[in-house]
Amino acid sequence: MEGSAASLAALGTRDERSREATLSISLSAAIVTATVDEPRVLTVRIGREPIEALPSGPLEVEHRTLEVGLRAWVERQTRQRLGYAEQLYTFGDRDRMETGETRPSRTLTVAYLALVREARPSGATEALWQNWYRFFPWEDWRFGRPAALAPVEEGLRLWLAQAPTEAARRLREERVGLAFAASWNEELVLERYELLYEAGLIPERRRDLGSPMPLKNGLTFGVPMAADHRRILATGIGRLRGKIKYRPVVFELMPPAFTLLQLQRTVEALSGVRLHKQNFRRLVEQQGLVEETGGVRAATGGRPARLVRFRREVLLERPAPGLRLRAGRRSMTSPGTA
Repeated sequence: MEGSAASLAALGTRDERSREATLSISLSAAIVTATVDEPRVLTVRIGREPIEALPSGPLEVEHRTLEVGLRAWVERQTRQRLGYAEQLYTFGDRDRMETGETRPSRTLTVAYLALVREARPSGATEALWQNWYRFFPWEDWRFGRPAALAPVEEGLRLWLAQAPTEAARRLREERVGLAFAASWNEELVLERYELLYEAGLIPERRRDLGSPMPLKNGLTFGVPMAADHRRILATGIGRLRGKIKYRPVVFELMPPAFTLLQLQRTVEALSGVRLHKQNFRRLVEQQGLVEETGGVRAATGGRPARLVRFRREVLLERPAPGLRLRAGRRSMTSPGTA
């Protein structure tokens, strides 16, 4: 009996070790750059039928820290050296499908947000800078109401109508009302994406359930990405949109010298909303974020624009030097009230 008990204990220990051995740690990076018109994310294409993914790789023994491992993988895959980087979130859902896996496993992914001035990647894997609105077309309000909102609204109405109970319908209506409120909160990128995922409108949801959405329909709701990388990217966009309001991180994306109009257009590209020109300039001046360089940039059809640069002294002068933007507004009938 004692031998049997010992054998069972040893078996249990081996089973426990086996379960522990299946746990792995992956590192992923949402690497962002921006021009005056376009926010971009660095993607790689993987698989026999190439699908876009964020630069990623496992934490290896020789990696002294998580960030060292991340930087090593990014440079190996894209030849892009990272500057500013911060940890976003740790994704650890039990049934997550990580890139390259054929079945669910217990994988922890530590995701990072990195900001760089654009450089052309030249790694062995095909790496491309992509407009992030290809993945989230309903998030860009700079030119008015996004065309992608019409199918989003219709899909959400159907989802509300399919609620199994009245209580479930009210809960769904509340979530839709918060995520797609008439007063647009540009920071709720992840909340909107996860709502659309749960409603079955996102291609990754159909793929995860084993019934992929036809590509022509899937593109209506943004270009799909490998594993849950679009969820990671949504987290990064929301974090950056919020952070530019209280930290001068946008200057990590600007050239050494730039015009105030270039700065405004870049902030608009990142936030997805248009800003009032005079109010924006007044805010920049009041915050003491920039100083003149003495140079000018020739403008077509107008006066030369003065060149400015970021005043790094502002980091010592106040605890939260940022651009406190007013959220853009939209005219949209809530799917819950249509």
